[in-house]
Amino acid sequence: MSITGKTAVAGVYEHPLRWAPQKTQYQIMAESARGALDDAGLTLKDVDGLFTSGVSGMGIVSLAEHLNLNPDYLDSNSIGGSSFVSHTAHAAAAIAAGYCTVGLILYGSKWSSDRFAIGTAGGGAGDPPDQHENSFGPTTVGAYALVAQRHMHEFGTTSEQLAEIAVVTRQHASLNPRAKFRDPITVEDVMKSRLVSSPLHLLDCCMISDGGGAIVVTSAERARDLRKKPVYIQGAAEACYHTSAGLRDLTDAAAKQSGPKALQRAGVTHKDIDMAMVYDSFTITVCVTLESLGFCGKGEGGAFIQNGRIGLGGELPINTDGGGLSSNHPGMRGIFLVIEATKQLRGECAERQVPNCQLAFCHGTGGTLGLRHSGASLVLGV
Repeated sequence: MSITGKTAVAGVYEHPLRWAPQKTQYQIMAESARGALDDAGLTLKDVDGLFTSGVSGMGIVSLAEHLNLNPDYLDSNSIGGSSFVSHTAHAAAAIAAGYCTVGLILYGSKWSSDRFAIGTAGGGAGDPPDQHENSFGPTTVGAYALVAQRHMHEFGTTSEQLAEIAVVTRQHASLNPRAKFRDPITVEDVMKSRLVSSPLHLLDCCMISDGGGAIVVTSAERARDLRKKPVYIQGAAEACYHTSAGLRDLTDAAAKQSGPKALQRAGVTHKDIDMAMVYDSFTITVCVTLESLGFCGKGEGGAFIQNGRIGLGGELPINTDGGGLSSNHPGMRGIFLVIEATKQLRGECAERQVPNCQLAFCHGTGGTLGLRHSGASLVLGV
């Protein structure tokens, strides 16, 4: 059963706070729910599907209680930072199948004010492969640094090319009033910032912030009668890559499997895409993901991101909100990819608006690129 064009994003909301020690995780999600439903012209009484991640094993039931909801469909599947991109597709499938009519996707986190030290230690959940990696394996940033080292060795990619991603993303953040870091930076600034794990410098790494957001998904027919212009879900796919007993190419990402399928299901090609939201935990994540998605050839990512190609006015503007490198990164950033893409397609991004934006591509990465990770790809259009 195809979901293409049958459902739409009807409402979105990005919580404005990047530092929220005075709030709970559930408060952030409840405020985001209210904002997205108001954006759509709906209320909590309309919601019969609930989707979230980053809560405890039974946390979605507690969240439903907090919102006083009794949904007919629940999904707290967690595949890391890509979860909310996949939830958007899951909501579309559930609605198309008749399991629910209005899906509410929520995320809230206080990783900054709770002083969660992302990337500084083993991040495993206690599954069998984690027993060695937690004790003897690389840190999160160390694993990404290995990918960058391999990419440089194989293809001659330079630190200056990776730095260009951080510079362009900061330019976009300077146009986003809610972005945490808005002061312009240069390639030289990135190169002079503290070396965290060679070859990645501090400004090659995403920030840690608080934050949250919400997405409302409903049928295309219902969305056409609501407050905002519908943003149709055209195609989606998911994948995961792992170590493959040590035989996997470190410079490939799960995007290589999910990206082409999402485009095929949407019936479009790379050239049809007007802008993209690409998970940017680190600059190397963007480089490898663009290659794996097929927006450029294998090993060509370093050259592709130069000469303004990924900036506003370029061939493929990416991460127009400032991304995880400059706007926000409260642990799992996938929800903001869908929120910003939706705003771009509705023409609501003011100074950072991509002209005549008709098709947007979102790709979330969850887990650790050099070890085990998920990929979720989504094509949205108007």
